[in-house]
Amino acid sequence: MKCVICRTGETRPATTTITLERCGATTVFKGVPAEVCSTCGEQYVDEATTRRLLEQAEGAQKAGVEVQVRSYAA
Repeated sequence: MKCVICRTGETRPATTTITLERCGATTVFKGVPAEVCSTCGEQYVDEATTRRLLEQAEGAQKAGVEVQVRSYAA
């Protein structure tokens, strides 16, 4: 797809690192599948992956985790 940020690049399947901060908790997910723009590097994560990331970050926050780094598990 054409990148909506730079409007010149095309996105390609890749993996990326996503950092989520919520209520004082920080969770870093490595190896997240995404579409990444070949020109500007903008990252697009699909709805199902985003939902899973948010659920996992919320679980970590509820468990009292302040900082967590984990590999993404589909």
